[in-house]
Amino acid sequence: MNLNDLPITGRGEVLPDWIDEMGHMNVMWYTHLFSRAVFGFFDLFGFTPEYMQTHAAGSFALELHVRYLAEVRVGQKVTLRTRVLGRTAKRMHYMQFLIIDGSEKLSATGELVSAHVDMKVRRQSPLPEALTAKLDPLIAAHAKLDWAAPVCGTMGP
Repeated sequence: MNLNDLPITGRGEVLPDWIDEMGHMNVMWYTHLFSRAVFGFFDLFGFTPEYMQTHAAGSFALELHVRYLAEVRVGQKVTLRTRVLGRTAKRMHYMQFLIIDGSEKLSATGELVSAHVDMKVRRQSPLPEALTAKLDPLIAAHAKLDWAAPVCGTMGP
C-alpha cells in the first residue's frame, strides 16, 4: 500500500492538550484531524469555502469508521492523505490515512461518507457538474491504484 500515491489533504502536530491518561493522542483528536483533512480533500475538486458561500451549499458527514493502528504521542507531526472511493449523485465515499511523519507509520484510517447539502433547506442535494467534472477523474485515478483500500466493508455512498 503506497500512500505516497495519494494527495496530502492535511498536516498537524500533536499538542500536549491532546494527550489522554494513557499518554497518547485521545480518540477525539483523530476525528478532529480527519475533519480538518476533509476540507483539504474538498479543495481538490473545487468544493471550497468560496463555493459553499456562493452556492449556499455545504457538506454533512453521514458516517465515519475509524481504525486505530498505532499510537501517536505528544509533539509528533502527522500527515493525512485521502483516497476517494466513489460517489452517488449526492454522496461521496472516501478514506483518509493518518501517517506519523518520520516513521511513515500508518496510525489510523478514517472511512467517511459525506453528502453535498443545499444549506437553504439543509437537505442533501446533487453534486453539480462543476464539482463532479473534477471529482470523477480523481475517483478514476484512485480506482487504478494497485492496492485495495482497507475499507470496513459496511459503508458506501
